[in-house]
Amino acid sequence: MTKFEFAAPLFFLLLPTPMVLWSLSNYLSIPTTGLLLPPAFLQKFKIEIHHQSSIYLFWKFITIVIAWLGIIIGLADPRVPDAVTALPISGRDIILAIDLSGSMAKHDFELNGASVSRLDLVKHVASDLIQRREGDRIGLVIFAEKTYAASPLSFDVRAVANTLKELEIGLVGRSTAIGEGLGLSLKRLMNSTVPTRIVILLSDGANNAGSSQPTAVAELSRQIGVKIFTIGLGEDNAKLLSDSRDAVDFVTLENVARIGGGTAFLARSGADLDRAMRLIEEMIAGPAPAPPRVIYHDLWIYPVILSFFALSIVGLATRTTR
Repeated sequence: MTKFEFAAPLFFLLLPTPMVLWSLSNYLSIPTTGLLLPPAFLQKFKIEIHHQSSIYLFWKFITIVIAWLGIIIGLADPRVPDAVTALPISGRDIILAIDLSGSMAKHDFELNGASVSRLDLVKHVASDLIQRREGDRIGLVIFAEKTYAASPLSFDVRAVANTLKELEIGLVGRSTAIGEGLGLSLKRLMNSTVPTRIVILLSDGANNAGSSQPTAVAELSRQIGVKIFTIGLGEDNAKLLSDSRDAVDFVTLENVARIGGGTAFLARSGADLDRAMRLIEEMIAGPAPAPPRVIYHDLWIYPVILSFFALSIVGLATRTTR
């Protein structure tokens, strides 16, 4: 619940300052019409006051009081606090390494009753995962013949999800360099100091490009403390007797996950992929709680503007009566 408050209420102690100065000047027998001003100026000022009406003097006094109040209220910094939930910093950095090889364009999955490509299904399910991970830093690595960091590690999960939705087949070639994709993912996490560092790799094929072997990269991940989870899309080529060119090398993905301290999943449907993502979330734990923080809507500008206009009115009125 919001409430009005002042950040520096002690400035209200200055409110009686003009009255104190006026009383002090009387006590010291100093003319109250001015302090240490030339006699000629004081004489002219007395003549001007003599010709001014009492109504004008009253409103001039009120305007000066309003201006002074505006200055003091502005210095006291009025504001309205809003209690909001703090970003729940979790201490987790997660890289999604996504296969963009040519086989990811194959339409052999369904989403909401319609046939979709493997990549479109990954976009849909992975986007949901990303947007559930507020408090984690999420990054994107894409790989095919080449590798590319599509999004740096960021707390802005919506921006990362939007980047994911823009990915297209052919951006980095059409082969499958799983080892290179893992290697770049580890590089993005190498300098991270958070307690938990995760790579979630999604692929539908076998490592057939690049110079890095996936299991060798997984061994490096184990040494530096990065955990690897793998998800294979489609049918396991070890269980197919023929036409296995578009099948996933699930044996390699299992070995990579085992060496990397994670788990491997095989997704033959959209439900399988969503289930795998949610199981990985459970394994890396939920978001860490954080105390609420307070943001303030500062209101000091309004009394200051009021004071400025009040002083402007006094100045204009004084000039017109000369």
